[in-house]
Amino acid sequence: MLVKVVGSLFTCFEVADYFIWLANETGSFISNLKLQKLVYYAQAWYLAIYEKPLFNEDFEAWIHGPVIPDLYSKYKNFGWRPIQEDVEPDLPDDIESFLEEVADEYFACDAYELEKMTHLEDPWIEARKGLPMDKPSSNVIRKPWMKEYYGSKLEEEED
Repeated sequence: MLVKVVGSLFTCFEVADYFIWLANETGSFISNLKLQKLVYYAQAWYLAIYEKPLFNEDFEAWIHGPVIPDLYSKYKNFGWRPIQEDVEPDLPDDIESFLEEVADEYFACDAYELEKMTHLEDPWIEARKGLPMDKPSSNVIRKPWMKEYYGSKLEEEED
């Protein structure tokens, strides 16, 4: 059983389990790259809507977009192949409903579309601080940047 970090409702692994489960249920392809981006967008929109993090782990601004290193390590043995793991999400209904909304928006996109989207958005750009696209980085994408950027997108949608 995972020990939850004090002050955090969930872990990135619990959120990831939902998306892996969804891929299994729908017969969809989910690679580590795609999983990272889905978990990223879940965190980003949760920050924007609820003004608090869904989980405590931080994303780093890697070459291929936002990545949580520990989550990447867990699934790196799959490489670019689909993650083959039987998981059952253990989340409250309201969180599953929220993740379902994230999936409705992003799940149909392939990993490269999601990567390209994150590369055009301020939080990843800010964390990279002008580094060349092919330069590795472990710079953290700060949660306040995510909250501000996606919060502004939320306001645009409401207008």
